[in-house]
Amino acid sequence: MEKKLIVYYSYTKNTKKIAEQIQKATDADICEIETVKPYAGDYNSVVDQGKQEVDRGFKPEIKPLRVNLEDYNTIIIGTPVWWYTYAPAVATFLSEYDLSGKTIIPFATNGGWLGHTLKDIEKACKSAIVTNAIDIKFNTDKMVTPEITLNKWISCL
Repeated sequence: MEKKLIVYYSYTKNTKKIAEQIQKATDADICEIETVKPYAGDYNSVVDQGKQEVDRGFKPEIKPLRVNLEDYNTIIIGTPVWWYTYAPAVATFLSEYDLSGKTIIPFATNGGWLGHTLKDIEKACKSAIVTNAIDIKFNTDKMVTPEITLNKWISCL
């Protein structure tokens, strides 16, 4: 039987909401990517810090995952879009964990433009099969992507 894992990073909790919705519908295991040093300050301060980190290619230290990736065939990766790509914490995850031979299904949450997030995930996961990605739009904490679109995508997982 194929084992699925949802691995996600969420600052504003929008990505977390989607990850939990996927978990509820699929019964996949779920694991949050957590930075050792949490982002501090108001939203705009974190946005500014995030831009600097993305521009520099900075990868923050993350806490060890509480799961063994070897136990899973399929990994559903969730990230918010930070300056047109995946969040720095996800960059750390993708560089520190071996996803070779796994099926990777990315989802990205954003409040504006997806940018090159999904293409960047494909590049970072060259030795994996990246498929069935989705872009999920939000307006602050309200999902703009139609619920039916999200549910149809989840039903294909």
